[in-house]
Amino acid sequence: MSELAGLARLNGLGADVAAAELLACCGSTAWARALSASRPFADEEALFDTAERIWWGLTPEEWRQAFAAHPRIGERGTGWSEAEQAGARAAAAPVLVELAAANRAYEARFGHVFLICATGKSAGEMLAALRARMGNAPEEELRVAAGEQAKITRLRLRRLLG
Repeated sequence: MSELAGLARLNGLGADVAAAELLACCGSTAWARALSASRPFADEEALFDTAERIWWGLTPEEWRQAFAAHPRIGERGTGWSEAEQAGARAAAAPVLVELAAANRAYEARFGHVFLICATGKSAGEMLAALRARMGNAPEEELRVAAGEQAKITRLRLRRLLG
């Protein structure tokens, strides 16, 4: 399906069905409902711009809801997250052990899963990013994670359009 046909399909869905499909792109129900209510979109850039605007207008609690929809880096996911994290699961066992320990430390420090746009990144790259971000202040890290979610959402919206 072309992206144009995918956009027409999304525009034509009922509000609840569209919100459910959008929830696969970003785990915030507030975001999915608001984006669904913003249809129809004239083109994909209008969709992407609106998605981004809505995302950055959400509360930190709504961001955390979206973060919670992701598996930890290196753990099995479903759907798109499975393919997105392929680089992590292909790593050697010692790296996966380090990644699991670093994930636990990150969650203890920040209260949410470590989020990174993993597409195309190796486990070593993700581990290095996690370690580097451990030095962030909690408020700064929340915004960094929100930025990573925004990148993931854009990639998933492209996949949703086909």
